[in-house]
Amino acid sequence: MASVGNRQHAVKHRSAPAEAFSGLAIQVLTLAAALHEAGNVLAAPAGQSTARWQVMAAVEEAPAAVAEIARTLSLARQSVQRVADALVADGVARYEDNPAHKRAKLLALTPQGRRALRRIQAAQARWAEDVSRGLDAEALVACRDTLAALHARLGAWSVA
Repeated sequence: MASVGNRQHAVKHRSAPAEAFSGLAIQVLTLAAALHEAGNVLAAPAGQSTARWQVMAAVEEAPAAVAEIARTLSLARQSVQRVADALVADGVARYEDNPAHKRAKLLALTPQGRRALRRIQAAQARWAEDVSRGLDAEALVACRDTLAALHARLGAWSVA
């Protein structure tokens, strides 16, 4: 059976940048899966998951509406709503009144949620040091900037 990479090479008449982008896209997808799994491992000791960690981090600085969190994380509002409801049910978050919108409550962390998030963030800091050891910081920044530019282009493309 041919690998995904080999199938990509079967496409003819693609420019060098398009070919490079296609290969990058495949690598990013596999990296995303590995990062998701690593997030689950990092969050598990605090009784959380990658999805729950993302939502908790989104309201670390200030409460936010579920729709706002979903936009920030580029996720479906319904999936964020399910995670937010689970966080509230577990006592790590609560809903607060939203002065800007009567029906769209704001999600906020409880003290228990802040403790769990700090625990995850401490584990992530140690993990990031281990994973990045020996890598060039400038190259990582350039890679981050390139991915951000591609993300912006994809956002503009999907709206067009």
